[in-house]
Amino acid sequence: MKYALLIYQVEKNWAEADEEQRRQAYEAHGRFAALLKERNADRGGEELALTDTATTIRSGGLLTDGPYAETAEQLGGFYLVEARDLDEALEFGRALAELGDIVEVRPVVAFE
Repeated sequence: MKYALLIYQVEKNWAEADEEQRRQAYEAHGRFAALLKERNADRGGEELALTDTATTIRSGGLLTDGPYAETAEQLGGFYLVEARDLDEALEFGRALAELGDIVEVRPVVAFE
């Protein structure tokens, strides 16, 4: 079954990170991605641009700049993983959360 590991972070911290802090974060994510590949669980993922680049489209076609909602943490990226069950998906999510962000684990709906 596929699961999305949604990564939430305090965007201001990332925006203010220096080059060394960003390098360390990317290296940590590289190690996590290697774990997923080793377990044959990697199905994709991406870092998202900061929320000030977002455009929200509402019913009726109304466009607004910025994210949908003001929150303390923002969605910063995601991994798509293949897991035997929720327990294995949570194992991946816990490993990802150890990198310092908040991780939401959500099943992907499979359409026949």
